[in-house]
Amino acid sequence: MLIARRADTKARTDFATWKMMAKLNGASALPAEAQTFLASYRSFLNEMKEAEATEATINLMYRAYYAEMGGHGTPPDIRAHLNEPVTDNVTAFKRPAPQRSKAKNGPNAKPQLPVALIFACLVVVYVGFRYFWR
Repeated sequence: MLIARRADTKARTDFATWKMMAKLNGASALPAEAQTFLASYRSFLNEMKEAEATEATINLMYRAYYAEMGGHGTPPDIRAHLNEPVTDNVTAFKRPAPQRSKAKNGPNAKPQLPVALIFACLVVVYVGFRYFWR
C-alpha cells in the first residue's frame, strides 16, 4: 500500500507540474515520458470532460509508476482506500484578509505607529544635534 500511495502522489504531482510547464514553455521542452502522457491527455480530452481526462491520465501514470517503483500485479485503487472523492486536489491560492482589531477600525482611527516613530526619531535627532554642536 505504501508503494501505491507514493505512486499516486508522484503521478498527481508530475501531471500538475508537466501540465503547467507545457502551458508556460511548450510541450517540446518536457521529457519524452511527459510528452507521451500529455499526448494521451489530449486524446482523452477529445472523448471526455477535462476532469475525467485528467483522472484517466493520472491513472495511466499511476499504473506506470506503481510498476516502476516495484509494485507487483494490478495496482490497487488508492482513492477507494483513502475514502476520497475522485476530484482535482489542487487548491487555488487565496491571500488571507488582513486582520485588524475592532478598536482601531473606525472613521476616527489614527495611525499610532507612525506617530510613535516620529517622536522616537525626534529624540535621536535632538541628541545628535546637541552632541554635534557642543
